[in-house]
Amino acid sequence: MYFRISARALITRIFGLLFASAIIGYLLGQTFLVVCLVSLGLLAWHYSHLFKLIQWLWQGKSISPPQANGVWGRIYDGLYRRIRKQRLKQKQLNERIRKFRDGAEALPDGALVLSNELIILWGNKKSSQLLGVRWPGDVGQRIDNLIRFPEFSKYLEDGDYDSPCLIVSPINNELQLELRMMTYGSDQILLLARDISNIQRLEEMRRDFVANVSHELKTPLTVVRGYVEMVQASETALDPHWKKAFTTIETQVSRMDRLVEQLLVLSRVENNVDANNHQQVDLSRLIISILEEVQWLNQDKNHSINNDISPNLSINGNEHELKSACLNLIANAIAYTPDNGVIDISLRNDGNKIRFSVKDNGSGIKPEHVNRLTERFFRVDKSRSRDTGGSGLGLAIVKHVLNHHHGELSIESEWQNGSEFIIYFTPEISE
Repeated sequence: MYFRISARALITRIFGLLFASAIIGYLLGQTFLVVCLVSLGLLAWHYSHLFKLIQWLWQGKSISPPQANGVWGRIYDGLYRRIRKQRLKQKQLNERIRKFRDGAEALPDGALVLSNELIILWGNKKSSQLLGVRWPGDVGQRIDNLIRFPEFSKYLEDGDYDSPCLIVSPINNELQLELRMMTYGSDQILLLARDISNIQRLEEMRRDFVANVSHELKTPLTVVRGYVEMVQASETALDPHWKKAFTTIETQVSRMDRLVEQLLVLSRVENNVDANNHQQVDLSRLIISILEEVQWLNQDKNHSINNDISPNLSINGNEHELKSACLNLIANAIAYTPDNGVIDISLRNDGNKIRFSVKDNGSGIKPEHVNRLTERFFRVDKSRSRDTGGSGLGLAIVKHVLNHHHGELSIESEWQNGSEFIIYFTPEISE
C-alpha cells in the first residue's frame, strides 16, 4: 500500500495532540504541566524508534525492520519494501552476471575484460589456458605486465585495433594466438585470444604444397617446350595439321609456364614476411624501368601510355616485391584494355602518402566483382582471361606485397567506363 504524508498533515497532527493535552490540562488545572509531559512523551517515543532504526541499520542481522504503529510503522514498511526491491534487483543482476560468465566460459576463445587503463577486471578459464592469466588472482594487474611481447606492446601503443595481433602463447610455444581488442561498454575493453595454430599449420602446408608443386612443374614444362621448339625448328616440313598442333602445344605450355611462374612469385611473397631485408627503394626509378620493360607487351595493343612520375620518391621495402606489384598492375591494364586504348600511370605525393596510380579507359569492372579481385584465381571474364593468358593471381600478389609494405590498394571502376588501380604507401615507410 502506498503511504503519503505531507508536512501540513504532520504539523496538524502535532498541534492537535498538543491542543487536546492543553484542554485536558486546563480541566485538571495543570495546563502547562500536562502539555510538557505530552511533548516529552512524544519526543521520547520518536527518539526510541530513531534509536531502534539506527540499531537495526548498523547492527541488525535480519532484513525485517522493527515493528511499530503510526508514522514509524509506515517508515519501517517503506524501508522494508525498498530493501525487498533492491534485493530483487540484485538477484536479477547476479543472474545476468552468471549467464554472462557461463556464456563467456563456453567460448572457444580466451576472453578478458579490461578497463580503459588496460587493468584486468575479469577473465574466463580459456584465457588462463592460452595466456596464463589467472582470475581472480591477476585482477588489478595491467595486461602488458603479464603478456610481455614486443609486438603486443606495439599493438597497444598504436591503439589500432581494427587488425589482430599475432603472438606465441606465453605458456605454450607451440600455440599461435590471434589477439583482438574491441570496445566493451562505455569504459571497458574486451580482449579475445584465439588459438590459430591449426589454421597456421594448414596455411603453411598449402604454401609449401603450392611452392613445391610449382617448382616441380618447371622441369617437365621446360622439357616439353624444348622438344616443341626443336620440332618447329627442324628443316623437315611439317604437315599443316601437325604444325597447328605444335603451335597449340607451344601456346598452352607458355600459358602454363606463366601460371607456374605466378604461383612461384605468390609463394615467395607469402613466405617472405621478414622486414629485415627491406632497404631504401627509389620508387620513381623503379616505375620508369618497368615502363621501359613493358613496351614489348604493348606492341600488338598499340595503347597510348602516358606517365607522370615525380622524381626522388623513395620508400623502405623489398625492391623485387615492389616491382612485382607495380608490374602486375601495369601489365593488367595493357592486357585488358581494348586495342588503341589510353593508359595513364602516375606516381606522386598525396599529402603525407605516396600515390601510385594505373588508370585505363577499358571496359571497367562491375561493382559486384570489385571486392573479389584480389582473391586467388578469381577472374571477372574467364574466356577473356584465357585469351589474354591471365591467371587470376596478379592482384593476389599485389595484395600480399602491400601487406608487407603497409600499403593500401584502392580500386575505382565504372562499368564500361574504365578502371583506376591506386596504391597508397603510408607515412610509416615513406620519406
